[in-house]
Amino acid sequence: MTATVAPVAVSTTPPPPPGPRVVPTGPRAARYRLTVLLLGVGVVVLAVVSAGIGQLPVPVPEIVGSLALHGNELLTGVGAPAVLPVAAVPVHPNADATLWAIRFPRIAMAAVVGASLAVGGVVMQGVFRNPLAEPGVVGVSAGAALGASTAIVLGATFLGILTAPVFAFAGGLAATLLVYLTARSRGRTEVVTLLLTGIAVTAVAGAGIAFLMFAASTQQREQIVFWQLGSLNGSRWQDVAIVLPICLAGTVFALLLARRLDLMALGERQARHLGVKVESTRVIAIVVIAILTAAAVALCGIVAFVGLVVPHLMRMLLGPGHRRLIVASALGGALLLLAADLVARTAVPYADLPLGMLTALVGGPFFFWLIRRTRRRSGGWA
Repeated sequence: MTATVAPVAVSTTPPPPPGPRVVPTGPRAARYRLTVLLLGVGVVVLAVVSAGIGQLPVPVPEIVGSLALHGNELLTGVGAPAVLPVAAVPVHPNADATLWAIRFPRIAMAAVVGASLAVGGVVMQGVFRNPLAEPGVVGVSAGAALGASTAIVLGATFLGILTAPVFAFAGGLAATLLVYLTARSRGRTEVVTLLLTGIAVTAVAGAGIAFLMFAASTQQREQIVFWQLGSLNGSRWQDVAIVLPICLAGTVFALLLARRLDLMALGERQARHLGVKVESTRVIAIVVIAILTAAAVALCGIVAFVGLVVPHLMRMLLGPGHRRLIVASALGGALLLLAADLVARTAVPYADLPLGMLTALVGGPFFFWLIRRTRRRSGGWA
């Protein structure tokens, strides 16, 4: 596969002396600000709309009023005056509880998981210099699925309801480390070897899942299948509290890697000449990818293609600079998964469609289009 991320134009002239920070200007900077603004507004609007749609409809003014009411309670709780205007409050006796116990945690979880997967995709495509790369390629998702399936079949409950997610997180990290250590030779890691090893580990993990399903009871088999399909049903604030700090930490590390990823887009040799420690950067990037992806799929199951579709769309809009890509992709991933989850819980009355199925329905055709587009531009794979 010869497709590569377009290199970033980086000057090799000595840097200018320190001075006041210059705010980027020009059409590309304006497009970036407009894109981030639209994505941010889209996330907020879609979150409010999603909160109001369901078996118990809640009008938007009542949602805003509920947010203001609880915001004022939080302010008075810390000794600050209640300054938020409350224009309306939920009329239905169960509306407020429905919003805060069911819908808001699910919406927050969708945004956090989408952002994590998209940022992981940006880092992976940058470190592998390939727009077709996706976090699942290095075996994170398959390892997480194997871990969760093991916990289900063994009936492990020593951590309560978090037992399966913890097993999934450990499985994702273990698979990533196995892929990396297997692909590493003589202090170097070849990208092609890493990707092929990831495919092999994914196949072995798939065989392990198949064996566990064969040995499982009917109820356990249904649990495994449901987990692999992906769903945000039953998300709680405790789940958000677990995933959110990991997502924020992973995004911060990704932003710190952005400059080095830009230089690596020029090629490994050029990056080394410009002072980039390629191997250590690659190790850190793989760990960041594994943490972001494993944390995201541990609690909601496998959600495919978000890490592929969103970064590539943002790259077409904003260009190859990774700092901007990471910020825009985080918002884009949140927006995409919010929309997918809204469809998942409202498309069929009194049913919750698998989230992974919906993202695959979008991502599969997009991936096919991306392959044809890349092959046409490259003149074929050979």
